[in-house]
Amino acid sequence: MAGIINKKKNEISNDLGLGTRDTGRRGVNKDGSFNVERTGIPKFRYYEIYHDLISMSWKKFILLVLLSYGFVNLLFAGIYYFIGMEHLSGIAENASESERFMEAFFFSSQTLTTLGYGRIAPVGALASSVAAIESMLGLLGFALATGLLYGRFSRPQARILFSHNILVAPYRDHTGLMFRIVNQRSNQLIEVEAEVTLSYQEKGKNARSFAALGLERNRINLFPLSWTVVHPINEESPFYGMSEKDLRETEAEIIILIKAFDDTFSQTVYSRSSYQMSELVWGSKFLPMFSRAESGKTLVDLRLIDAMEKVQLPVNAKVLE
Repeated sequence: MAGIINKKKNEISNDLGLGTRDTGRRGVNKDGSFNVERTGIPKFRYYEIYHDLISMSWKKFILLVLLSYGFVNLLFAGIYYFIGMEHLSGIAENASESERFMEAFFFSSQTLTTLGYGRIAPVGALASSVAAIESMLGLLGFALATGLLYGRFSRPQARILFSHNILVAPYRDHTGLMFRIVNQRSNQLIEVEAEVTLSYQEKGKNARSFAALGLERNRINLFPLSWTVVHPINEESPFYGMSEKDLRETEAEIIILIKAFDDTFSQTVYSRSSYQMSELVWGSKFLPMFSRAESGKTLVDLRLIDAMEKVQLPVNAKVLE
């Protein structure tokens, strides 16, 4: 029956944690994030802000720090300018208004960082009070930024590169559904485990079912090279006897969970991804992505993660029309 998953030969799970309702979109994005949006969460909760600052990209984090630093200095420069530039000694009397404001800005940056070169100094209780408040905020702000930097650097995170496509390729006397992964970092990952789950919508039902896919091997002890994860399409596979057209009609999603032990941080790390049937390549196999260097070392070229070639599938892989 075209497009129908073989349920009888695979253990079925009603839910993977993503819900059984069909949303029309993939449950797990290619980058491992979920297509879930939470609402009703109170704003400005300190632990949510901390989580966002820790998990955002480095570009956004550095940009936010620079913008915050500039904004605070502009704010206090405006305060000094508002209370009167005569309360700041060391500024030339013949300076223009723009030059006076710039002097106030740089004095603010020196006060915020508790640096201070001594050329410009506050005069009077009001300006001194503002400078004292700014220096205290500077100490607290840089302590917070230092903690965030440490948290970002010390947080273990797997950098697993997944092949863009999932292939149906020859495997022993049958075929196999396979994808390839490689560690993007030079650190050592050991005890690497792969868990592959099929998510699909049953015909005539507005709900999704889940089935764990058996693998050729679901664990490797060492991970210095690439790993091609293979699901054999044999009599025990839910894809057994299905054609390329059948597979695409299932609108199935292959959800991947990789777990490994990071030898650098001595902690377990995780990586997620998924494949849809639109990313399926029928009748191809991966090409090797490592070679031998003159020094005797093995070279792994991450640019070849998606390298593949067309192949002829076994005769018994041909489908009945």
